[in-house]
Formats: sequence, structure tokens, C-alpha cells
Amino acid sequence: MIREKKLKRIITFSNTTDAMAFEDYCRIHGVPGRLIPVPGEIAAGCGMCWMAPMEEAGPAEELCR
Repeated sequence: MIREKKLKRIITFSNTTDAMAFEDYCRIHGVPGRLIPVPGEIAAGCGMCWMAPMEEAGPAEELCR
């Protein structure tokens, strides 16, 4: 069975401390998404990123601003 590919929003971090703090904040405030290793196609920051479904990425984007 082949899974349908869906667009995701990826937010990268310059260091692991920021990534972990973002994860804690999102968990406490119910912001959808999860912390994952940065995909191989992207070379950025500390190697961790926040991934959220595109249709649910609004709260995470607002937090970054």
C-alpha cells in the first residue's frame, strides 16, 4: 500500500536548545506538529526541525513571528 504524500511545514532551528523549547511550548499550548530530524534534502541548523501538516501550520508560524 502506497501512502499519499501530503505537504508539510518545516521549521528549522539554529540550535537544539531552541528546538526543545519550541517543542515544550507547542506541547503545553496544543500547537500541532512534532520535532523530527531535518530531512536530508535540507541542510540547516542543529539537525532538528518542527514538522506540522500544512493545513495546521498556522499556530506554529505565528509562534515563530
